[in-house]
Amino acid sequence: MRWIRSSLATALPLLALLPLAASAHVGADGAATHVHAGFMQGLAHPFTGLDHLAAMVVVGLWSASAARDARDLLWAPLGFAALLLAGASAGLAGMQVPAVEPMIAASLLVIGLLAATRLRLPGPLAAALVGAFAFFHGAAHGQEFTDAGGAMSAVAGMVLATALLHAAGMGLGWTLRQRGMWLARAIGAGVALFGAVLLSSFA
Repeated sequence: MRWIRSSLATALPLLALLPLAASAHVGADGAATHVHAGFMQGLAHPFTGLDHLAAMVVVGLWSASAARDARDLLWAPLGFAALLLAGASAGLAGMQVPAVEPMIAASLLVIGLLAATRLRLPGPLAAALVGAFAFFHGAAHGQEFTDAGGAMSAVAGMVLATALLHAAGMGLGWTLRQRGMWLARAIGAGVALFGAVLLSSFA
């Protein structure tokens, strides 16, 4: 019972974030632009789309649940954050990145499956894989902040929010490592299903 209480204590703060994600993310194809952006707007931005929120949390969840030891823990989150920043910079620079929304959906499918199967990858490969998807997440955010005042501050806030969501996912994954892996696998499977549903809308 103790591990159940501990798992719930970790998961409930994540559930509390869901109302913030009630409005679906409007990506580059939706041409949503923030006229006035700043650090706090960027900090809140990843919480406003369930696709981004789920991807960032499940990266941390997979990293913690599949890690052999603490040395493996940060490869995927750091790879994601670094390429997210690169994608956001590309979006701010006006680069037209193709297939942004389908690739975001694909990221949910792939990373969700990684979490569901607890597949262990070498650290650099894990960082490269999630980083490739993170570039598209970043491009979507960057294109939304294009021409907005304080765009660079917004990007800084977005990267910090990403780190916090990764940390939340890692905390949940680490908590569930021992006796709650079925729940971690179920969360991963749910995210993968969410990604598959999103992908089907582009077919």
